[in-house]
Amino acid sequence: MEGAERRQELIRILQESNTPVSGSKLAGMLGVSRQVIVQDVALLRAVNQNILPTTRGYILYKQASGRATRVYLVRHTTEQIGDELGTIVELGGKVLNVVVSHEIYGQIEANLGIETKQEVEEFVRKLETKKTVPLKELTDGLHFHTVEADSEEILDQIGAALQEKGYLAFSTLL
Repeated sequence: MEGAERRQELIRILQESNTPVSGSKLAGMLGVSRQVIVQDVALLRAVNQNILPTTRGYILYKQASGRATRVYLVRHTTEQIGDELGTIVELGGKVLNVVVSHEIYGQIEANLGIETKQEVEEFVRKLETKKTVPLKELTDGLHFHTVEADSEEILDQIGAALQEKGYLAFSTLL
């Protein structure tokens, strides 16, 4: 299969999937190495294909029309990550990313795509078992989340809940 044809097939697979697809699974489906998939995704993203790498695999992200988006600046401990993310998803939000503003490296972003309690639990479990440090540790706990929801009212509820728990530093409409 030629590169352009393989990339079209990769997009088709992601369009038809309701869940993230791992690079290894895509590699197996397309008969190439995982590194080829990484390169194909980079090429597709360079031409404005909205493919997001998440901790669970790749997704083709399309913001649903009528969905509201807001950025929250938050700060909390590592032990509170599950509660923070859980608060957002329980109220109907989808956590699209985490972003930190590092004084040397500038903006560092990781796509999350977390929208269920199960995905929150899986994310927290990975942080614990992989012995990794969350990005927020680079900035004394201060970090941003872009959150998507069905309405501005839901985003208001999320902001109020984060404020009540002492996590919210600031929020803004996009």
